[in-house]
Amino acid sequence: MGAGAGAGAGAGTAAAGGVAGLPRHGVDRDVFRAIAAARGGPQAVRMLRAGQLSKRALLLLALRRALPAEEEAFPAAYAELRALRSTDRERWEQVLLRPELDAWAADCLRGLAAGAAVPLAELGEFVRGGPAGDRAPLECDGLRWTPVIDHAGPRWAGYGQPVAGPLAADELARWRAALARAWRILVRRHRPHAEAVAACVTTLVPLRPAPDGSAVSAAARRAYGAVATSLPAEPVLLALALVHEFLHVQLGALLDLVPLHHPNGAAVHHAPWRPDLRPVGALLQGTYAHLGVVDFWRGELAAGAPGRARAEREFLRWRAHTDAAGDTLLGSGELTPSGREFTAEIVRRVREFDEAGARRATGERVNP
Repeated sequence: MGAGAGAGAGAGTAAAGGVAGLPRHGVDRDVFRAIAAARGGPQAVRMLRAGQLSKRALLLLALRRALPAEEEAFPAAYAELRALRSTDRERWEQVLLRPELDAWAADCLRGLAAGAAVPLAELGEFVRGGPAGDRAPLECDGLRWTPVIDHAGPRWAGYGQPVAGPLAADELARWRAALARAWRILVRRHRPHAEAVAACVTTLVPLRPAPDGSAVSAAARRAYGAVATSLPAEPVLLALALVHEFLHVQLGALLDLVPLHHPNGAAVHHAPWRPDLRPVGALLQGTYAHLGVVDFWRGELAAGAPGRARAEREFLRWRAHTDAAGDTLLGSGELTPSGREFTAEIVRRVREFDEAGARRATGERVNP
């Protein structure tokens, strides 16, 4: 799908010439810069969500065109889904935005191209079934979020860590309680991030902790709307994981609309937070997500939250790492013009934050 960051492009607006009645998507420059600064909010989520709807509809159209002649289950489910677009638009969007549908459709396309048997009948499960998992309705200070805790669903998307489910009733209760505490922290001390998370993240996938017991979190490139994490020891760290992984999800959706770097080649680069060298795409992902980490600890300082010494230490550490990684990206020669603009905005944003504690960096008052 054609897209670009341009002053005249409307955020998520339709343009003539789309495929199969789908819109073409543009990215408004102001929204683009707000996304780069980790301040896109619900407006950016709406724009990226529209892009994901078109992407997934095109994937299913490609599957429909690639079907073997004898296939019967997929065409019936596909016709049912197409009818929903006219009769129940909300339900049509819910189906297309199931996080696992993207990876499933891509796997099926690859399998058909290779002449392998693929689970095409699964489309009927996406269309007729509800979101896999248990809903966790959350509300704080008027802001609602109802993620699904997907602890027993299909795993078409990989998260690089073993999943924790299915969860027993007591384990599920622990997750609900931890999410409620983390949600209060996000809403009261990091409201802009809370609003964006509530608009985008529909699904939490529980992970097992690392072998040493430390918490892990992840996002899958082909699972828009899903965040995977283990349960950390403190709710503030769960709130941090939600911000960090949401930004990975958001950048993945933006990359579907705007190329920010050239295809990964042989070159690899130093990432201050890892011992191994990283290709440009991975370094950009890490740099952007760690801007959220810097912003989170800055917000903790601004709110006067408990644990000030840790917040100061983490803020300074991640600010330095993110700044250095941004400079590496800008000097790599592997960014597109839009990628240079995006990365320059990350660097500008992180350099706004002062060492004294970040209270002056925002001008915002955040309730503790």
